[in-house]
Amino acid sequence: MIRLLLADDQALVRGALAALLGLESDLEVVGEVGRGDEVLDAVARANPDVVLLDVEMPGLDGISVAARLHAEHPGVRVLMVTTFGRPGYLRRAIDAGASGFVVKDTPARELADAVRRVQLGLRVVDPALAAETLTAGTSPLTEREREVLAAAADGATAGAIAKRLHLSEGTVRNHLSAAIGKTGTSTRAEAVRAAERLGWL
Repeated sequence: MIRLLLADDQALVRGALAALLGLESDLEVVGEVGRGDEVLDAVARANPDVVLLDVEMPGLDGISVAARLHAEHPGVRVLMVTTFGRPGYLRRAIDAGASGFVVKDTPARELADAVRRVQLGLRVVDPALAAETLTAGTSPLTEREREVLAAAADGATAGAIAKRLHLSEGTVRNHLSAAIGKTGTSTRAEAVRAAERLGWL
C-alpha cells in the first residue's frame, strides 16, 4: 500500500481527491490537512509515502512546504497537484524537491498512476506545462526582487514595503524598477500581475 497525505485548502477538492484515490486498491489516504503550516506535523503523525500538495494554501504555500519536507523528511515524495499550471511554479516546485507536478483536472486514473510513479522515485510532470516551462525559461527576478514585488502586490507604498522588509526606500524603488524592466511592464501593478501569471511570485 502507498500511504498518502492530502494537503489542499479547498475541502471539496480534498474530499474528492481522497474519494477517488481511495478507490485504488494500492493507495490509502492516511491524512488530510487544509493549511500548509499543518503539513509537517501531519507527516510526523501519519508517516505517508507521498504527500499531494496544493501550491496556494494559507499558513505556508505548497512550494515552501515541499522545500521543508525535502529537508526534514527526504524519504517522503511530494506531488504538487494544483489548479495553477504556471511555468514558474513548476520550476520552483522541482527546485524545492517536488517529484512531480500535475494540474487538478488530470483524470483520476492518471493521477493515481502519477502517485505510483512518484513513489517509485520517478519524475512526473504535466506534459503541456513542461513544454510551456521550457518556452518561458527561468524567472529573471532575483530573490530580493521577487520578495519586494510580492510585498507590493497589495498596493503598499515604497515606504511601507521598506519598513516591512527592513530595507531603505531607495533600495525598494531600485528593486521595483528592476522587476518592472524584467517583466516588460510599465507599472509595479502590471509587474505583479505578469509575475503572478508566470508563477514567478
